[in-house]
Amino acid sequence: MLRSVEQRRQGSVTSGGEDPRVTELRSAVARLRRRLAAHPGEFADRSIAEEELAALDAMAAEGTPEVPRLRRSLLLIAGAIGSVSALSPELAEVRRTVDLFGGPVRGLG
Repeated sequence: MLRSVEQRRQGSVTSGGEDPRVTELRSAVARLRRRLAAHPGEFADRSIAEEELAALDAMAAEGTPEVPRLRRSLLLIAGAIGSVSALSPELAEVRRTVDLFGGPVRGLG
């Protein structure tokens, strides 16, 4: 059965007990981590992006994460890899999943 975006935002829990937003966040973070690991280019803030992606994954693994902390990590990741266009689709997906926890921030959409 399909769920509406609003149902996901309200935090309905799957039969397995995990919030579907958390599942989506973990999947998006995993995809971006894989793409970042496979990216051949080096850039100054790569380690920051890797650390914050690990932090996002850890927050999601603990359950429903705190929205301000999610947004802070997203901002740091975007700042660290925002100029690497090859990672843009995965970064956009992480942002979309973070937005499920509280909607987009005014002025960033």
